[in-house]
Amino acid sequence: MPGLYTDLVKRQHQKQKSLAVLINPDQLDQVADTLRLISFSVQQQIDYFLVGGSLITTNNLGEVIRTIKEECTIPVILFPGSNLYIEAGADAILLLSIISGRNPDLLIGQHVVAAPILKRSPLEIMATGYILVNTGQVASATYLSHTTPIPADKASVAACTAMAGEMLGLKLIYLDAGPEAERSIDSKMISAVRKAVDVPLIVGGGINNRYKATRAYEAGADLLVLDSLEHSADWLPEVAEVTRQQNRKSAD
Repeated sequence: MPGLYTDLVKRQHQKQKSLAVLINPDQLDQVADTLRLISFSVQQQIDYFLVGGSLITTNNLGEVIRTIKEECTIPVILFPGSNLYIEAGADAILLLSIISGRNPDLLIGQHVVAAPILKRSPLEIMATGYILVNTGQVASATYLSHTTPIPADKASVAACTAMAGEMLGLKLIYLDAGPEAERSIDSKMISAVRKAVDVPLIVGGGINNRYKATRAYEAGADLLVLDSLEHSADWLPEVAEVTRQQNRKSAD
């Protein structure tokens, strides 16, 4: 059975775009909140759930994942802020190396601790070069990781960072402005990174309308991640429609 990474690469080669919703378990106070979010996401025909975050203060990570798996067939991918956030009930994990920073603990240290646990788990491991981008607001990931994000206007730095990550063997590149971002990553930076690497490109942070989604897809993003879900009812439907439009256009 082909894995999620194989499917992502196949979709990339076919110029088919993908859409994910990022769930931070801390944002969901009750099971009813999780059920509503799952139902809404299924209606919008998203492709993946990402579950996790930079800091999780509740103990319901496993419960959220189990609920998703019980309610739908959409794959669940862990988005871990640390090696504490590993849950074998998911389908895969983005094994994140923050290659935009110089904190050795988040380049390899956390991974050493997690490696034996992940080796024994059924999770598909998706080695990911994680690049934080400064779009004007300090992201939680920036603060907690003790790293400096790449300035929004330094597209060449982002491109060379992504290129180095791919040369080191990372299988995905993830450009992220962070869940709190009010501005999305500039299309020039997305385009520069897309030209620099062949692996699938994930883009997240600040994508909250059809215009931003269209620009990100047309600049080369393969997978968009939507977050800040307290406002999702306003803009998830229009971003999902943009994704479908892009895919219909590619199929023609």
